[in-house]
Amino acid sequence: MAALTTDLHIAKQRRRLLNQAAITFLALFLLSVFLMPLGYGLVTSLKSQSQASDARAPILPTAVVTYTYEGETYDVFEVPYEGGVGKWALIRRGRANSDFIDTENPEAGLITWEGNWRALNQVREPSVEWSNYPRAWEQINFPRLLGNTLMYAGITLAGTLVASSMVAYGFARFRFPFKNLLFIILVSTIILPPQATLIPTYAFFVTTLGWGGTWLPLIVPQMFGNAYNVFLLRQYFMTIPREIEEAATVDGAGPFRIFISVILPQAAPALTAVALFHFFFAWNDFFGPLIYLAGNRSANPITVGLTEFNGLYNTEPQLILAASVISMVLPLAIFFMAQRVFIQGIVVTGVDK
Repeated sequence: MAALTTDLHIAKQRRRLLNQAAITFLALFLLSVFLMPLGYGLVTSLKSQSQASDARAPILPTAVVTYTYEGETYDVFEVPYEGGVGKWALIRRGRANSDFIDTENPEAGLITWEGNWRALNQVREPSVEWSNYPRAWEQINFPRLLGNTLMYAGITLAGTLVASSMVAYGFARFRFPFKNLLFIILVSTIILPPQATLIPTYAFFVTTLGWGGTWLPLIVPQMFGNAYNVFLLRQYFMTIPREIEEAATVDGAGPFRIFISVILPQAAPALTAVALFHFFFAWNDFFGPLIYLAGNRSANPITVGLTEFNGLYNTEPQLILAASVISMVLPLAIFFMAQRVFIQGIVVTGVDK
């Protein structure tokens, strides 16, 4: 009986380990699929222009090996011959035969090889083009684009945090007529497609107010909060025990003092999550700056600047991808530094009230 119990325990442990291994393998596979474009972009950004444009070139950054013969530089190929495969420099290209020089034995002189030289593989060596990054930084004028983007993200981040938190606090703690109806209307705007309001808002901001070519149509609306942010903060505020506010009321604190000194410190994870959500939205916002900043090229953010850069340097994919990698560094760094608070903020805990 004891032996049977032991066998069942071992079988259960094996089954559990196999399940864990299968889940881990699946997670790693999905992770590799999602990271593949990022890896491709990073590797390509370190290639030379010739390698990035050559479909036959290796995946990793390499450079073609050359050989100098009689003052001229020639490419080196892997050439098969009777004794094996040699690394020969192609001196004269021909259709049926070509002339090579043996890089390890140049004293032997020119060697005529019968065959099509185009079918030969070029000899390559590892080579990383770090110069692509400073070149992309200078060509795209990253300091200006970065300053515009941070200005847009910073101003709207402060505005939406203040407005959304105050509205969320009102819905979470105060009673007023049609409270639930107003909240439903507010939340329903989340599913309203932006295309439905694009033409009216554009006409109002540009034609009526004359804000075309400025940041005002993008900044001012964010000062009045966001339905998604209000919903997230309200749900978090409702998890904060009312006993804390009642204790503050007994000490003589009013609603505004309670909001500043009690609610906001308790809601730091939710506020961080909202801040990160909005920062990433502002960093990736493309269509809004594209239509409202038309004609004011100096005010373009990173998204519009990268699109313009892609059109100007479409024959140099390594520079385009280097610029894309540079533009991802700051958002990724911010996310990894704040991911613990971010995850804590988007998980609404159940606290008895």
